[in-house]
Amino acid sequence: MPTVFAHALVPVAIGLGLGRARIPPRLLLAGAVAAMLPDADVIAFKFGIAYADALGHRGASHSFVFALVLGALAALCQRSLRTTAMTAFLFVGLSMLSHPLLDMLTNGGLGVALLWPWSEQRFFAPWQVIEVSPFAHRFFSARGVEVLLSEARWIGVPALLLMATLAAPRFLWERRQSR
Repeated sequence: MPTVFAHALVPVAIGLGLGRARIPPRLLLAGAVAAMLPDADVIAFKFGIAYADALGHRGASHSFVFALVLGALAALCQRSLRTTAMTAFLFVGLSMLSHPLLDMLTNGGLGVALLWPWSEQRFFAPWQVIEVSPFAHRFFSARGVEVLLSEARWIGVPALLLMATLAAPRFLWERRQSR
């Protein structure tokens, strides 16, 4: 998995790129939390649930169904998120979905159960370019630094480019209006 913080980069880049008018701060925060939330499944280890189980790491919490559920919850909370139900649903659901898609790009683990509950099959992308993150006890090591550099290259740089691409039309429009 990429580090939990790297998962938040995708919704933050999209939200900042689109601007506060489209993605209010509360919705941006909800998207960032939704993008990190699937890794809460590591708690399952404490209950004796194995990595490869449906409720194990990268299992049900990394599925399309989980993204739909989080999106639906966000839609129900649209007023407190200060947006429309559809915007809340799409932003939070897609933010969460970015998590397993990034995990599919890692070079370790057992893959991602995107199709749970219909299938417990785990999937990887055709190319695994992101170094898999060590769990917490080995994160602050040479391996952890290697992971952070990999994430900067494969997640950070594309996120910055995405943010700039989304912000450019708004920036140009505002600049034109101020003349």
